[in-house]
Amino acid sequence: MRSRNPVFSRRGFSRDNGYAGFNAAPQAGGPAVATQANPYAQGAQGNPYAQPPVGNPYAQNPYAQPDQQFGAPPQAPATTGRMTMDDVVIRTASTLGVLVVTAALAWALLPVDDANISRSYGIGIGAALIGMVLALVQSFKRKPTPALILSYAAFEGVFLGVVSSVVDNRIADGAAMQAVIGTMAVFAGVLIAYKAGWIRVNRRFYGFVMAAALGFVFLMMVNLLFAVFGGGDGLGFRSGALGVVFGIVGIILGACFLALDFKQVEDGLAYGAPREEAWFAAFGLTLTLVWIYLEFLRLIAILNSND
Repeated sequence: MRSRNPVFSRRGFSRDNGYAGFNAAPQAGGPAVATQANPYAQGAQGNPYAQPPVGNPYAQNPYAQPDQQFGAPPQAPATTGRMTMDDVVIRTASTLGVLVVTAALAWALLPVDDANISRSYGIGIGAALIGMVLALVQSFKRKPTPALILSYAAFEGVFLGVVSSVVDNRIADGAAMQAVIGTMAVFAGVLIAYKAGWIRVNRRFYGFVMAAALGFVFLMMVNLLFAVFGGGDGLGFRSGALGVVFGIVGIILGACFLALDFKQVEDGLAYGAPREEAWFAAFGLTLTLVWIYLEFLRLIAILNSND
């Protein structure tokens, strides 16, 4: 299961798994097998994680269990090594826990007063760049690497701790806590809406969200380039009324990506994804929550700077 953060390529379950593809074609004697990775395709049949039995030369159906071939009562499917909701919760909590701890340490140990803000902000930016590289490396790996994911969380936490301290102490008192509450509210709201069926995640939803995210990121990159070479805030996408609008759009996009993350977890559980895929779920959820938190923090800073 890949991450779907708008900054990185998040393609659902690993390509080598053939997870719920668009073009599911029936195989001789067996259920349909996905041929292209897309977790939101409708109508994909069978279990993409099912493995054919080994050592049975008489099996007519490579997906059938030996006792089913000869009329014996079917046995319950094996669950050993399959991802469970507990796996997702524990690994997500571990990843977020590392992020929160390093953020708290950065807040306490990297002061942002006039004498130290340049050094602290430099360390924070350096940590952000390292975290981005680690996230990119993990995004292109076919299997999750827990050490890589936890290292990303640690460096990202340092960056969040510094930038949160800057906004909270120099722009808007209490901004960090407000951003945390806002992020938790969005998470809870999307989860409730998803479980209630108010949000329907399908190919159309996926395509719309990805197109909107690509456009959003492209505009932010153009704005950054104008800011670097032209000075000021570039095209003004991150200040004033326009900045408020783009901040709200960023939060909405983050909420949409949360729905995609929930869909991936739900499908992974339904299809019996390997237990290691829970790390991909933790990675994707962490990326999305960081995105939402930063958008809230930026929005709060803009609103207070306009007072």
